Amino acid sequence: MNTAEYIVKKLEELGITEVFGLAGDYNFNILYAIEKNPNTKWIGCTNELNAGYAADGYARVKGYGALLTTFGVGELSAINAVAGAMAENIPLIHIVGTPSTKAIDKKILLHHNLQNANYKAFINAYENLVAATAFLTRDNAKMEIDRVFKTLVKEKQPIYIAVPMDIAQMEISDKYVSCDWESNKETLTEVGIKISEKINSAKKPIIIGDSLIKRFDAKIEYKEFVEKSMIPATNFLMGTNLIDMDYEKFLGGYFGEIRNPIAHKYIKDTDCLIAVGPIYSDLNSFGFGIPHNLNDHIAIYGNYTYINGKRYDDVKMSDVLNVVTNQIKPKDVKIDRPNIGYKYKTKENEPLNSDYIYPRIQEFFKENDIVIADTGTVAHGLALTKFPENAQVEFQSLWGSIGWATPAALGANLAKPNSRVVLLTGEGAHQITAMEIGSMLRYGIKPIIIVLNNKGYTTERLLSKEDCSFNDIVQINYTKFARTFVGDIWATKTETTEDFDKALKVTQIMNKLCYIEVCTESMDAPKLIKELIEYLKNKQEKIIKQKSVHKEEDKYDFKSLKTNYSNSEYETVVHKGFNYSISENEGAQNE
Repeated sequence: MNTAEYIVKKLEELGITEVFGLAGDYNFNILYAIEKNPNTKWIGCTNELNAGYAADGYARVKGYGALLTTFGVGELSAINAVAGAMAENIPLIHIVGTPSTKAIDKKILLHHNLQNANYKAFINAYENLVAATAFLTRDNAKMEIDRVFKTLVKEKQPIYIAVPMDIAQMEISDKYVSCDWESNKETLTEVGIKISEKINSAKKPIIIGDSLIKRFDAKIEYKEFVEKSMIPATNFLMGTNLIDMDYEKFLGGYFGEIRNPIAHKYIKDTDCLIAVGPIYSDLNSFGFGIPHNLNDHIAIYGNYTYINGKRYDDVKMSDVLNVVTNQIKPKDVKIDRPNIGYKYKTKENEPLNSDYIYPRIQEFFKENDIVIADTGTVAHGLALTKFPENAQVEFQSLWGSIGWATPAALGANLAKPNSRVVLLTGEGAHQITAMEIGSMLRYGIKPIIIVLNNKGYTTERLLSKEDCSFNDIVQINYTKFARTFVGDIWATKTETTEDFDKALKVTQIMNKLCYIEVCTESMDAPKLIKELIEYLKNKQEKIIKQKSVHKEEDKYDFKSLKTNYSNSEYETVVHKGFNYSISENEGAQNE
């Protein structure tokens, strides 16, 4: 088969049946291969950024996603979405069609290029934003494709493949090369023993779960570990609903010192913190709210594990959890279980606000729903929700790119077309990517879209002065906007509690894409995000005043760190992620 057909075959082997992107003359040969394969389908989006977000949402539900763009203009339009996938361990294959090798070798100035005909400029831009890159040639095509796909599967982060037009048509071997990998048995045995000993000797162990459990396909193993160990468990924001919220040892979500004091107390008093798949970011962990030296606890990641600050590589999260589950003794720990979820009360015909919207939406969710929530106030409104069992909840709390959720809902729905997808987004985020409503209708999917309209960027208003005009946005009649798309759509505007109740009930009988505009006053926001912002403002002032853990003269210099510290000390500093760093430490934080 030719190179393009081989790449599409590799996608199919990973379960990818839909490929997102935009057509361009440099990627036609890859598009032909997608359409020729009976098991793959092309999903054309309205722009490359949206296509990247859609592939991200698809990967969150199905395991892997694929994005196809054209050279230069297309791939750079998608770069923000790919960076978000890198930040949050979303396994995404970005395929770029480029001019032919003849044009590249002779530096012919073709369209979509820079004036100096630099055909490597854009792959260079991607090198820091993906786990692996490949620029295919006649000599390396098969080997490079297999190499980057192996990286994709192990790291669960995006990869980038540049495919010149002539290389796409070149015949190559279709010999099967497995992308899977196995844990190092000796390391796995050692890790299992050390973790089990630490847990078995602990008197107050606690588990905190997070989103990397989903990314590395270890939800079943995590659930078995929590339930067999009988250790109290909580989660960070992006790990919402990893286990049944009615489970007797579940402490509710972890919100640092801001909310849920019971979970915070268990974390504070523990003698054995077991973090599974954690992302220690400001918003996800609620102000770096873990009151422990990260060198003292167990941290199980997708393909490596930390125990007391020492890193053990080449061990799968699922394998580590299985081994530990089989070796630990159940803990008979009695817990003070907090009240989980909102208390919903019906109200007469009153103006809508967050105090009513989120408890009412909690009642609306069903088992097996896929809930996609955009960055901003919405995610923190849903953070306190009691979700039904097996509902999948997705926030983009680390990368935090507004507009992500609308195309991500498109991808999620295509990944699992028989599931109900509920999208919640602020109107500011929605305006950036709302054209994908047309793609939803074009491809026959029917999510429920709830757009919160409070006339601007509310999170930014909370962070800045209320009367700043830069937080205002153009006003749209969203109900009429939704109806401009050709397709099976029902749209309505709600301003009161009665309106909202009726709208949610109507969606139950509608076999259409349902679009609900929810209007509130401009400063309406969930109490949790107001409390978090105030907390972070106060904490930031304290953090800036703190001194570095190493010498002032080599501050934030990782090369100096490596020279001046032992390996274990160096690993400790890097593992901490410099969580006390703000703007002045941006360079080190990135590194």
